Amino acid sequence: MAGQRKPRGPYRKGIQRREQILDAALEVFAQHGAQGSSLQEIADRVGLSLPGLLHYFGSREELLLAVLERRDVLETENRTTKAVPEIRSPGEAVVRTIRHNMEQPGLVKLFLALAAAATEPGHHAHGFFTERYRDLTAMIQKGLESGQDAGAVRTDADAEHMARLLLAVAD
Repeated sequence: MAGQRKPRGPYRKGIQRREQILDAALEVFAQHGAQGSSLQEIADRVGLSLPGLLHYFGSREELLLAVLERRDVLETENRTTKAVPEIRSPGEAVVRTIRHNMEQPGLVKLFLALAAAATEPGHHAHGFFTERYRDLTAMIQKGLESGQDAGAVRTDADAEHMARLLLAVAD
């Protein structure tokens, strides 16, 4: 029939609202860190009440974890869509990471607080950090092994061990 629109899907508005909340939370946490931020400030920025915000995120902890997940997704998208100069060495990768983190100290504080708490297997963020470090270690290890094959990275040390050391230094 002419003039009828296709259904947009029952979750489209909810997904968009959730992304709007995450964007606002990223800004707030980047500015103030986890300790200096309030859910009410985030709710105010997106025109919601506190109970309305908690409808999308069941708790502060769930929102904090979602913010870190969103940050990782956005940073991955930025690396793949922007013209970023090629990284020539593992040391350069660490320096870039540290410089980038210096631009968002609130998010770094949030990340470190959650990472420390998530060492407990029962913590709600434990799985996120376990998977994140496993994936990052594998990615860095692959880069180091490529560098070893090309003669640009020392071969007398295990690439996985070096990858873990570089992650520790970056953190």
